[in-house]
Amino acid sequence: MSKLVIDGQEVEFQHGQTIIEVARNYGIDIPHFCWHPELSVSGNCRVCLVEVEKMPKLVISCATLASEGMVVNTQSEKTIAARNAVMEFILINHPLDCPICDEAGECKLQDYTNQHSLGESRFVEEKQHKEKRVPLGPYIMFDAERCIMCSRCIRFCDEVAKDPEITFIKRGDRVTIVTYPGKEMDNPYALNTTDICPVGALTNRDFRFNARVWEMSSTNSICVGCSRGCNTEVWVRNNEILRLTPRFNEAVNGYWMCDHGRINTWKFVNAEDRVNGPQIRRDGSLVKVGWDEAYSAAASALKSIGKDDIAFIGSPFATNEDNYVFSKFAKSLFSGKHIDFIRYTDPQFGDDILKNSDVTPNSLGAELVGVIPSKTSKNIDGIIEGIASGKIKALYIIEDDLVAAYPELESVLPKLDLLIVHATNFNKTTNFADVVFPAAAFAEKNGTMVNFDGVVQRLRPAVATVELDRAMDGMSMSRLDKFGTKFDKWAQGNKRDALPTWKILTGLAAALGAKYKYQMSEDVFAELASAVDAFKGIDYDDIGETGTKIKNKIAATVKV
Repeated sequence: MSKLVIDGQEVEFQHGQTIIEVARNYGIDIPHFCWHPELSVSGNCRVCLVEVEKMPKLVISCATLASEGMVVNTQSEKTIAARNAVMEFILINHPLDCPICDEAGECKLQDYTNQHSLGESRFVEEKQHKEKRVPLGPYIMFDAERCIMCSRCIRFCDEVAKDPEITFIKRGDRVTIVTYPGKEMDNPYALNTTDICPVGALTNRDFRFNARVWEMSSTNSICVGCSRGCNTEVWVRNNEILRLTPRFNEAVNGYWMCDHGRINTWKFVNAEDRVNGPQIRRDGSLVKVGWDEAYSAAASALKSIGKDDIAFIGSPFATNEDNYVFSKFAKSLFSGKHIDFIRYTDPQFGDDILKNSDVTPNSLGAELVGVIPSKTSKNIDGIIEGIASGKIKALYIIEDDLVAAYPELESVLPKLDLLIVHATNFNKTTNFADVVFPAAAFAEKNGTMVNFDGVVQRLRPAVATVELDRAMDGMSMSRLDKFGTKFDKWAQGNKRDALPTWKILTGLAAALGAKYKYQMSEDVFAELASAVDAFKGIDYDDIGETGTKIKNKIAATVKV
């Protein structure tokens, strides 16, 4: 492998790499605005200038190929002077509005001004004024005064989103960005430009002015908008989610996520229609009760019905741990004769970038852990037919809305003797339920999901529930770190009385005389990994931050 020297350090590189790429691989920071590892090179910001021995002048490291024996200096007097000059030039017309800018705390220009500039300007003329608060699309607001013309947003739309929508117009210090005539910035990935914009020129209209970055906690998680499972950061203040942003994972989503996942997949967590505490139907209405009373009522009702007359519908929105315990519950305490889950696909949603036609996050995981019918059992269509014909007397559903998926059941569900539902929010199915258990949402629990490509990935709690808050009390900081979240976020905000589905089932199983020895989601996953061939040898440490591939994607028979 070829070698070069950067700042006195001899490093190896591959043919075709640029200086900035080689430096990045070895943790050497070269400041840059316009360069991005997933976009073409434009070379128009000039902040990444470096000195290369035997070259007559400084070169931009983003466009200069590394070569054998090259000696690069990123901190020479000549380099630093040029970098300071470029920063002064970029700041000539930039407004001094950091205190009111949404990008404050995440702004590369702020950081580089502190690190790589003189800290003062010799420019005494009036700054060039440009348009402010220009809506470029349904989610994007543009502040032209802040733009430093790095062209990242233009190249992203052209090269990644495959939908050219914006371009530069005018010249010199009057250059600005506009949409093409008759177009707006509405491609399905447009909000990624707010992430890669190095300043506050492009901002997210959905999140704009909601919070400062230092006021929020962030928790690593995954998007539940489709079976891609894009890696995300969940940003929370006062125990409410305020935004989702993509987290880099080369094997899953790279640097990006779609606008649907960013905007539409989490607001139900904050919604007013959340199920807050167990509910039992009395005199035609759902009434909030204690957990013990709900367990007792559900257990008594289940015992009164024949084991073969109960159907179970799992969920592609639930975690592997939830679906595994649900499958075990159905097959060990009842006949488990009728068990399946609803598949949701939308060919119009899928594309060749990230969005997958399977619009649920864990359908593969549900199959693998056993929420599937045997050859002699009823599948989802058979279960629905059985309800309509009266052969199925009771139905147990977790984390799905059966009536929304099958509207014709609205007139059929009243025929059931018993309907038990686990739900995060009240929905069309809970309208008919006899018992409703409050299920923790994806951002309120630990667990795993499997994406369409067989990658097992972690969910971590970003929002506290009553149960999580109780579990955190007195826990050591080292244990909290292993739990995968930050301690300070539990201090404020409304906490809902909800539990992960596997924990609800553990409590109900105890009321039915069975003892499931699970204390944490890790305990469930450990048993799951020993019972399901595809997960053998995997634990939470193996999954880590970026996931791990399962051995195969063939549904396994679960040992219970």
